[in-house]
Amino acid sequence: MNDAMTLRGSCLCGAVTLSVEAERQNVAACHCQMCRTWGGGPLLAMESVGRVTLEGEDQVSIYASSDWAERGFCRHCGTHLFYRLRTGEHYAVPVGLVDSGEAWTFDSQIFIDEKPGWYHFGNATKDLTGQQVFEAFQAGEE
Repeated sequence: MNDAMTLRGSCLCGAVTLSVEAERQNVAACHCQMCRTWGGGPLLAMESVGRVTLEGEDQVSIYASSDWAERGFCRHCGTHLFYRLRTGEHYAVPVGLVDSGEAWTFDSQIFIDEKPGWYHFGNATKDLTGQQVFEAFQAGEE
């Protein structure tokens, strides 16, 4: 995909709507313990996200889940809206929020070293351990 596309979605109750600018139609799975606890399984999210615009932002609760990241969710229905670095430079948005039948490409898995053995995705993906993820983000800061 050459041009960014704008995708729209909302939480379950409709209190929060979002508009997401995506550079590619790719989806990544995060297997870290925190994402699995947050959603009951791996987080399937768009990683090539540019701008995220929220309407109903006063209905969004933010949880500082680590020293470097935070998670946003609707304070009424609990829908997961985003994971973002606290610097605001990187967003991961759950693909189910904006999926209208796009031709998604499941192309990467992160924190693969934390993935439980009881499930497995059959796609060929780029797999990164937690350490490799942190190293990649640190390299991008230099």
